[in-house]
Amino acid sequence: MPRTYHLWTIGCQMNAADTRGLAAQLESLGLTPTDRAEAADVLVMNTCVIRQQAEDKILRVLDNWRAFKQRRPELILTVMGCLVGRQAGPALRAQWPFVDVFLPPSDPAALLELLRPHDLDAAARQALRRVAPDADAAPALPPSAQGRTVTAQVPAVLGCSHAYAFCVIPYRRGPERSRPPQDILEEIRRLADQGVREVTLLGQIVDRYGLDLGDGADLAGLLADAAHIAGIWRIRFLTSHPQWVTDRLLDAVARIEKVQPYLEVPLQSGHDGVLAAMRRGYTVRQFRELVARIRQRLPDAGINSDIIVGFPGETEAQFMDTCRLLEELRLDFLHIAPYSPRPETYAARRLPDDVPADEKERRRLLLEDQHRRILTEKHQAYVGRTVRVLVEGRDEKRDRWWGRTPQYKLVYFPATEDLLGQLTDVEIEWAGPFTLVGAAVKPQPKHLTAKA
Repeated sequence: MPRTYHLWTIGCQMNAADTRGLAAQLESLGLTPTDRAEAADVLVMNTCVIRQQAEDKILRVLDNWRAFKQRRPELILTVMGCLVGRQAGPALRAQWPFVDVFLPPSDPAALLELLRPHDLDAAARQALRRVAPDADAAPALPPSAQGRTVTAQVPAVLGCSHAYAFCVIPYRRGPERSRPPQDILEEIRRLADQGVREVTLLGQIVDRYGLDLGDGADLAGLLADAAHIAGIWRIRFLTSHPQWVTDRLLDAVARIEKVQPYLEVPLQSGHDGVLAAMRRGYTVRQFRELVARIRQRLPDAGINSDIIVGFPGETEAQFMDTCRLLEELRLDFLHIAPYSPRPETYAARRLPDDVPADEKERRRLLLEDQHRRILTEKHQAYVGRTVRVLVEGRDEKRDRWWGRTPQYKLVYFPATEDLLGQLTDVEIEWAGPFTLVGAAVKPQPKHLTAKA
């Protein structure tokens, strides 16, 4: 019987949620975690193929794991996530014959069945299911993480039914499916009981939560219900889409104290022609109006976004329109990536990848420099201000704690007492483009209440 496991995860927060759930299930079967991949009895790689760079890294790690399998044939080697997709076909097994188990995204059933003892009586199996639920139940934290994990991701919408020209997710994670609200709320309660203080509700387009349930459920209502769960102090959600950020949702963020004033709304490009080629479904004017609407209802909101540079056909003039728009909007954080063709997508099948790699990199670096300058300027307004930070961890090398503001700004500060999981007020003394540094000024309150 295997005794130890090692999980390696790359990619989005949905992958992080899947990994956390699988870890809880593996530990319920008696396995313990190890940081050393070469020493594990069960190796699991949770994969992402949203960009070529991620896929290349996966293949390098998998090649190393092949050597572990050759030395120890009894090792159970598992690949899960978007590299596998919804079905593990013969092509994957032919390409990586040394892999024992292929798991679709969010579905660890095949591995659990392989590991689960088959000599248990009915009562023992029922007890095991209570601590190791099936894939569609609400997983809790693994015992090794309980009391040490402050934030957790909770899937609300699985899959996606909106095939943008560049996005592979619908082909790998399947159609959009909202989880029943009672399952989501039960998962949040269990996380709160085990020490989690902040949850992030996840979906490829999380604002569409409930549209497929047919019972009137929506994200605003789910946020209100989650806010009444004792022990949860902060709630976030991502990723939003410009077409689906409603006034009802923004009003819920403004009204419910536990819901943080923070949104991730991908822009992708600042030119209408590129947006149309991407099949994004909105214009620059509509995105600009959305940002204005968010800032009107939530004046202190943090707004993060995504940008793709070098999409097929993007000209220098179109790229410069993106630069000018971002200079105007002065968003709070950008994920900037060069375009890379993804299998099965419309762009890969129909649009030539005609922007050279070195030009994509030049555009990425130019936007990165602009973004760094904008954030450096914006963050000077924090110096001398006091912000409330939920402490998520400790930087042992520099002997300081770290956490985030409601707007998801990263803050470091020194303190001698154990503040993990505490809400702490910090006066900011220094501000850079990506971090704030300050000093704790007073103890944190015991709890927050929901206005909803």
